[in-house]
Amino acid sequence: MKLWLALGAGTLAATLLAGCGGDDSNDNLPSSEPPAVTGVKLNFMGRYSTGQFDESAAEIPAYDAGTQRLFVVNAQKGALDVLGMDDPANPALVDTLTTSDIAVGTEVNSVAVRDGLVAVAVQAPLKTDAGYLALYDAETLERISFVTVGALPDMVAFTADGQYVLTANEGEPSDDYSADPEGSVSVVDISDRQNPVVATADFTAFNGQEDDLREQGVRIFGPGASTAQDLEPEYIALDADGATAWVVLQENNALAKVDIASATVTDILPLGEKDISQDGNGIDASDDDGVINIRTFDGVVGLYMPDAIHAYSAGGDTYLVTANEGDARAWGEDNDAYWGTEGAGCAGDASQGFVEEFRVKHLVHANGFDRRCGDDLPPQLRALGAGGLLNPTTFGYCGAVDGDPGDCREDDVLGRLNITWTEGYRTDSNGDPVMFTAAGVQDPAGDRIMYDTLYAYGGRSFSIWDAEGTLVWDSGDAIEQFIASDECRAGAQRNIPCADYFNSGHDEGSDFDSRSDAKGPEPEGLTLGTLGGKTFLFLGLERMGGILVYDITDPTAPVMQDYLNTREDWVTEDTESVLASAGDLGPEGLVFIPASDSPNGQALLVVGYEVSGTTAVYEVEVLRD
Repeated sequence: MKLWLALGAGTLAATLLAGCGGDDSNDNLPSSEPPAVTGVKLNFMGRYSTGQFDESAAEIPAYDAGTQRLFVVNAQKGALDVLGMDDPANPALVDTLTTSDIAVGTEVNSVAVRDGLVAVAVQAPLKTDAGYLALYDAETLERISFVTVGALPDMVAFTADGQYVLTANEGEPSDDYSADPEGSVSVVDISDRQNPVVATADFTAFNGQEDDLREQGVRIFGPGASTAQDLEPEYIALDADGATAWVVLQENNALAKVDIASATVTDILPLGEKDISQDGNGIDASDDDGVINIRTFDGVVGLYMPDAIHAYSAGGDTYLVTANEGDARAWGEDNDAYWGTEGAGCAGDASQGFVEEFRVKHLVHANGFDRRCGDDLPPQLRALGAGGLLNPTTFGYCGAVDGDPGDCREDDVLGRLNITWTEGYRTDSNGDPVMFTAAGVQDPAGDRIMYDTLYAYGGRSFSIWDAEGTLVWDSGDAIEQFIASDECRAGAQRNIPCADYFNSGHDEGSDFDSRSDAKGPEPEGLTLGTLGGKTFLFLGLERMGGILVYDITDPTAPVMQDYLNTREDWVTEDTESVLASAGDLGPEGLVFIPASDSPNGQALLVVGYEVSGTTAVYEVEVLRD
């Protein structure tokens, strides 16, 4: 394969004719069409650094072609950094756009740009209060207008025709769960930019349907929460005609389908589970065994729980692409009153938070839960029983028998894996736990709960779904297998073996395998780009770092194209001390810039890195026969 030069075919033909004295012969002239695109490759071009490490100083980027500016969410400032892209190899800070004139203490969460109009999702000083959507001029940075939207607007997007801006209002609870606002999607008509009109797609019509939704696979489990309170919109995908939006409900492992014109949630689509027992769906489950061990596990499933989502068309149909990050609810985890103390009889205060994550080895210890008192035992789990058991029929492969988990607790098997305690245990027709004795005998007077299935976080993959939320394709364990392979190389020069730093974290050095017990490489952000009539996916791996590129033109058969990870320092324990040379860590948001909009006439990819506080620019090199 070779790179087709950016010089257009028509220009090239004219140049050759001029060089030949105007001869109008077509002999030996290149075709009027360039060779077909066979793939793409990423090349590092340059970066802007805020100099702020692990402060979320660079998260979501958006680009305006008219001004050749990047607008980058800087959560450390609670503002937008405006970067000039005249020289994309050297993006430079032009200005900082703040929202304190809307309300003191507001913070910018997300940004989108269309035709010189900047839309900003603004969080209220108290995150459980209603937030704002603000519109700005990309050139002057003057505010045009703002309107009130739902609590914690976490993502903003324009429809294709530019008539509407949508915000995904996550409505997260307070840390102690004393306040839990309803999640919603604001549909803002900006036909009159000076006077936007807000309509709200909420979930109140689904209140009272909690049991039915749970039966379908929608996770509704917040303490005392209605459906509308429990559903937390995270990210938005829009179809090509601006009629429909699909909104990720990440913690709920579902999508909401929204009719934009009527601002109505028409359906909630559960995403289901990924069977980790199936070949091709393996995971490395331990961060403490010192080796790469990607394998299948009976009785374990992954909850897709995607973060980013995008829509695209193929064969006349709409498909959805998700980055299956996974995300546990963890509120009040720093509150001692929530956990309680061993001396107080393990009496944590369940009204002070809600933490659903727990290690397998602690969940099924033969001595029960109280050994974790004052450490990491959620009081809500303790209220279910005094301990947990593993179904020996399912988990016999790792030595589980009645009343004894056997070797399933070992660190090199399932012991280190983080799972949710909120589901997977056996229940009766009323949804109440079926009780067992410590010896594993079913008995209403028993004090143990029995886990038939273990639910882990995230798919460690990306998936393609149809418009009704039916799975079309999933990458399985391909991401972890690739990182473990000799083919994978990190560093801008592609000279560092990825396997030496397999499943590393993004804010530490020398931590081989440290994320295997959690969500592995953790796919989080993604964007799509069209080149030569083909659709390409650019996928950010939050923890391991780097950008994966796939050709997803055929949604049933994606093909990997490239991987580039510009992290250079993987061994220094104090990563902050080598910030200037560490490279880019923790990719969060991505934006594709087509060649027609690019400052240098080349297709570009821009990525915001929340840990290194950098915004990196990559050339998207087009490969042709």
